[in-house]
Amino acid sequence: MLSVFDFDGTLTRHDSFVPFLRFAFGTREFTQRILRLALPTLRYLSRGMSRDELKAQLIGTFLAGVEAKWVCQKAEDFCQLVWPKLMRPSGVRSVAAEIASGAEVTLCSASPALVLRPFAERLGIKLIGTELEVVDGHLTGRISGNNCRCENKVRRLEAIYGPLTQYRLRAWGDTHGDHELLDAAQDAHWRHFHPAWRRSRSRYSKAGSSVSVSPRDSHSNSEDQQGA
Repeated sequence: MLSVFDFDGTLTRHDSFVPFLRFAFGTREFTQRILRLALPTLRYLSRGMSRDELKAQLIGTFLAGVEAKWVCQKAEDFCQLVWPKLMRPSGVRSVAAEIASGAEVTLCSASPALVLRPFAERLGIKLIGTELEVVDGHLTGRISGNNCRCENKVRRLEAIYGPLTQYRLRAWGDTHGDHELLDAAQDAHWRHFHPAWRRSRSRYSKAGSSVSVSPRDSHSNSEDQQGA
């Protein structure tokens, strides 16, 4: 059994990378740098730039020339600070249940692995994330390889585990960037830990049929809704 969880929005109540940047750089420096991305963001919204290109600009704007050890330490501090409010309790329990079942469990996320490593370690599972290029101990501001979303999630998993067809694959995701992962799974969970009204707003379809909310999915997520 191979159990794969997306991170942002699936196990968490919201995105983690931009809040991490605000935490690491402080509000004033964060604001100054994020304003540089106003024009690229407008280009993205007008479909003149892809999501991956915008993300590359975000990473370059904040992390080019930054010491990797500094980012790792900030990630540790960020994880400790935000864990109680960021993580969905039902998601954390589900990860623990998969581990207890004897499954091989991993996070597979588009967020930088450097930032998510403390979260994966606290969950006690493996991590596949977007890798950042490091030269002489400093980040170059470039992605190493591909952004770990869409088909690249499946490619990264197969690079580590081999053909996914040899596993009973269970997968959890919540956005378009998870569709290929969910397509590869025999047991696909769409917005499994979200409040029911959010799960029903946008359905993920597989093999021409909608993935519906099963009785197991209909448990109370009242803890997760706090602060969502």
